[in-house]
Amino acid sequence: MDTNAVKKTYGIGELLGMARERAVPVFRGIPDAALGAATPCAEYDVKELVNHVFQVIVQFQRLAVKEPSEFGEATPDRVAEGSDWRERLAREADRLVSAWSAPGAEEGTTGAMDMPARLVGSMALLDLTLHVWDLARATGQEYGPADEAVVAELMAAVAQLAPTARKMGMFGEPVPVGENASAFERLLAGTGRDPRWG
Repeated sequence: MDTNAVKKTYGIGELLGMARERAVPVFRGIPDAALGAATPCAEYDVKELVNHVFQVIVQFQRLAVKEPSEFGEATPDRVAEGSDWRERLAREADRLVSAWSAPGAEEGTTGAMDMPARLVGSMALLDLTLHVWDLARATGQEYGPADEAVVAELMAAVAQLAPTARKMGMFGEPVPVGENASAFERLLAGTGRDPRWG
């Protein structure tokens, strides 16, 4: 084995593509009967979390092209707009991947806080990974460990974002995990999620 082999650096668009592949089957697998169920995000039931993910996916498309986002607005109830919400959500996830795969998306800064664009893209990746795990857990679906490259990107992003995210209430306090915990379980725990939630 060549120990000098350089690990591939993935673009945010590629990583979002991996997350999307895991997310869409979960979106499609959410039964209407589960929309009122609790999720690992205590402030959201399933329907509210789906609407939040919709909002995130749409607004982060704007951030990819350096447009201002509108997170301050009330979250639209996209689920109530029609029974095809699962397919609409899948299409928006496709648009998110395309937006962040475009040349220049990761360059410069974006958003109201002028954060590095790649870090902002990592925030979209975080939501498309962790909230999809939340939805899978809440609706009894399988969500295997996220792709290794996605987890590596998110571990670095969480290390950078965690102090501010905890102050703002976006992350909970870290949850203790055992020595044998996987990298994905450590990622979940680092954002205040119990990997054993269910």
